[in-house]
Amino acid sequence: MKLIIAVGQDQDVKRLLTRLAEEGCGATKLASTGGFLRQGNTTLLIGVETERVERVVEVIKATCQSRKQLVTPMSGLEGSIGSYLPNPVEVSVGGATIFVLDVEGFAKI
Repeated sequence: MKLIIAVGQDQDVKRLLTRLAEEGCGATKLASTGGFLRQGNTTLLIGVETERVERVVEVIKATCQSRKQLVTPMSGLEGSIGSYLPNPVEVSVGGATIFVLDVEGFAKI
């Protein structure tokens, strides 16, 4: 058995959970926050049999696509620079970070 930890953007998660349910996979949804953009992410914990890992990863890749987004950089000097507003920068967001771990034991109580 394997544990898949998938971290994706909030806007992709509803569709991903639907796709996983269609594949017969349950997931535990945890709210999280990204360190780079400081925006909401969702971390999914998905327990699957070893032979199903590849298919689940394919579903995640197909559902969590990266895209471009304009963001305004955060200044480390907030409050001390008056009305300075940095220009928005285009960054790539979305996609998913996926970890696959071995599971020594599993119990559903």
